[in-house]
Amino acid sequence: MIITETNIPGLLLFEPKVFADSRGYFLESFNKKHFLDNGIDIDFVQDNQSLSQKGVVRGLHAQKPPFAQAKLVRVLQGAVLDVAVDVRIGSPTYGRHFSAELSAENHLQLFIPAGFMHGFAVLTDNTIFTYKVSNYYSKESEIGLIWNDPALAIGWGIAEKDAIVSDKDQLLPDWDKFQSPFTYQGL
Repeated sequence: MIITETNIPGLLLFEPKVFADSRGYFLESFNKKHFLDNGIDIDFVQDNQSLSQKGVVRGLHAQKPPFAQAKLVRVLQGAVLDVAVDVRIGSPTYGRHFSAELSAENHLQLFIPAGFMHGFAVLTDNTIFTYKVSNYYSKESEIGLIWNDPALAIGWGIAEKDAIVSDKDQLLPDWDKFQSPFTYQGL
């Protein structure tokens, strides 16, 4: 597995080794040892999966402490533009975002530590998105940011008029009103 550091501390892009032949392919999608070898001691406790159509935008979401979650995200079918926004107060990249196309073809995975808002824009119909999380979901701990806030300047890869966003996500606060519950701990 190739692990690439992004321009935001703690946010890592994983590229599994894919063994392909005439039958199809095989890859190792998770190996705890790879995390430990890179200084990440984490226990994933829950796997989540969604099916979405082209144009759907999910996010930007997080869980605040004590239910904060690290995530390992990937696409099983289709493609998304995956986005993580650093909301760790004191981080040298506070308020900045990273995005990458994750697809069934490229097999890339993004590791998102706690302290990031996360979302994705679906680029193809019938996209299956899956992620491991390090803590259990708590409705009372949900927090979010509006996906299209100009202050965040995220290029989602789809036109805003074509975005399909839930009613709940349309009511999320913008960056100017957001009060982060996360503090940067260094790496």
